[in-house]
Amino acid sequence: MRLIRLAGRARQTLERIAHSAANARMVRRAQALLWLHAGERVGVVAQRLGMSRRGIYQIVAHYQARAGEPVAVRIADRPHPGRPATKRESVVQIVARLLKTKPSRYGYRALAWSTPMLRHQVEQRLQMSVSDRTVRRALRQLRYRYKRPRYVLARRSPTWRQAKGGSKTA
Repeated sequence: MRLIRLAGRARQTLERIAHSAANARMVRRAQALLWLHAGERVGVVAQRLGMSRRGIYQIVAHYQARAGEPVAVRIADRPHPGRPATKRESVVQIVARLLKTKPSRYGYRALAWSTPMLRHQVEQRLQMSVSDRTVRRALRQLRYRYKRPRYVLARRSPTWRQAKGGSKTA
């Protein structure tokens, strides 16, 4: 006995999603529905996908509950509301403006901006603390490249005299 019956067009859409979707969850849901339509038992499908039987039943229930929607929407994730990145958006705007000017204009004795300098200027403008990581994310969002600081000092090679043309013994 089949747990679910799929219409021809829905089956074709699910096969296309199972073979070419970038979202792994959608692929797994499509595969589960296709295997159940083919007559596989729920336990076998659950084991194949590394899920519980309850998870398979939930996939079927969600698919059937959204009967009026297109197939791709029926197996897609719903939007996950989260905390909005309001601080980062304001940091991105400030950093974009700062990068158009030179650091010497703000009293720094440097030719290029560094993350701590940008962070300090952003904190002054926003009147709140901002981490270096937030500034780096803003730089990445603006598609700027920056050099990460080295925390370990470079050590001389034991054979550095040879490389400079000196003798082996010193």
